[in-house]
Amino acid sequence: MDQAHVVILDTGKEWGGGTNSLLELLRRMDRAKYRFTCVFYDDYRQGKDGPRISETLARLGVSFEQMPRRSPSLPGKLLKEFLRGLLFFNERLKRLGIFFVDYWFRIRPDARRLAETLRARSPRLVYLNNQPSSNLEGILATQALGIPALQHVRIEARLNPFEVRAANEGLRGIIAVSDGVRRGLVEQGIEPSKCVVIHNGIAIDTAPLLPPAVVRARWGIAEGEVLIGTAGSLVRRKRIADLIHVVAALIACGHPSIKCVIVGEGPEREDLSAHAGRCGLADKVIFTGFQPDAISYINAFDVFALPSEREGLPRVILEAMLMAKPVVASAVTGPSELVVDGVTGFLLPVGDSGAWLDALRRLATDGVLRKQMGAAGRQRVVDMFSLERYVAGVEAMLARVLASPSA
Repeated sequence: MDQAHVVILDTGKEWGGGTNSLLELLRRMDRAKYRFTCVFYDDYRQGKDGPRISETLARLGVSFEQMPRRSPSLPGKLLKEFLRGLLFFNERLKRLGIFFVDYWFRIRPDARRLAETLRARSPRLVYLNNQPSSNLEGILATQALGIPALQHVRIEARLNPFEVRAANEGLRGIIAVSDGVRRGLVEQGIEPSKCVVIHNGIAIDTAPLLPPAVVRARWGIAEGEVLIGTAGSLVRRKRIADLIHVVAALIACGHPSIKCVIVGEGPEREDLSAHAGRCGLADKVIFTGFQPDAISYINAFDVFALPSEREGLPRVILEAMLMAKPVVASAVTGPSELVVDGVTGFLLPVGDSGAWLDALRRLATDGVLRKQMGAAGRQRVVDMFSLERYVAGVEAMLARVLASPSA
C-alpha cells in the first residue's frame, strides 16, 4: 500500500496541550500508511529554552516547513481601530466587522500562500490542528484545490456564520476532543454528520522524572504543607487569579500550612505575580515558569486545580488524574467529561469563590479523601483515556476521510 501524504497545518503561537497531543499522535501513527509534513506559522520553543518544534519533529522523522506570519498591514490595523470605535455599542457587530477586515487583509492572502505550498506538496489530505476560526485559511486553501481536509477541534470554538458555512462546505470531517466541544459546534450550525468525538489520551506508563520530595525541596515546600497546584499557559481564560484569591481566603480562614505552585508561562504572569503580592501571598504562591517535566510537579501536588472558563479536553487534567491527584475544576466543557464530581474531585461553577473555598478546604484538611479521589481518578484514566484509544480513533477518522468517494 502506498503511503498517504498528510500535511498538518498548525497556526498556534506557543507550545501547549494541543502540541503535546499532536506529537503523541505522530509518534504512534502507522508510518507504513502515512507520511507527514508539518506546516507551522511559528517555529516556537517548548518553554523559553527548550527545543523548537522543528527540532522535535525532526527527531520523529517528520518534515517541517515554516510559513512565516505576515506583518499586519497598516490599512487593516487602522480599519480595525475605526470599527472598534464605531461599533462600540454592539459587541457582535464589532466582532463581525473586525473579522471581515481580518478576512480581506490576512486570511485570504494567507489562503493563497498556503494553496501554493499545498499545490507543490500534493498531499492526499490536510489535517488542521486548531479549530475552524484559526484554521480558516487552511479550509479555504484546501477547498480551492479540491484536497480533503480534516479539522481537529481542541477547544470549545466560537464561530461566526461565515466560519460555520466555510467549515460545512470545506471540511470532510471534524474531530472534537469532547462531547461538549461537539455539542457546541452542532449548536452553532456545524453539520452533525461531520463531527465525531475522539477524546484525548495519555500514555498510561507516563512517569515523572523527579520524586515529589525533590520537587518540593527545590521550591522550599516543607513536609506537612499542603500543596495546591496548577499547570498550563498563563492566559486570561485560565482564570489563575481566581485560584490565587481562593488560596488567600483559605489561609485567612486558618489554614496557614498551604502553598500554591503555578507551573507555566504566558502573558498574564506579571499581573498574576503582582496579584499574589497584593493578596499577601508573596511567600505562599510560587511561580516556577515553564517546566519541561511538568508531570513531576503535578506529582508533587496534593491537589490539582483548574479554574478555567473555557477548555476542550485538558490534557493536564489527564496527567493529574494519572498521578492519582484529586482534581478541582470548573464545570465547563472538557473538565466535566473527565472529573466525576464527588468521586475523582469536584466540579464547580466558574468564579464561585465560595464553592471553590469549600472544596479546597475540604481536600486540604482530609488526606484520606485526597487519596480516595486520587486513586479513583487514576483508575478512570486507565480505563477510559488511554493513548492507544486516542490514536486508533484518529487513524480511523483519517481512513474514513481518505476512503470517501470525493477524496
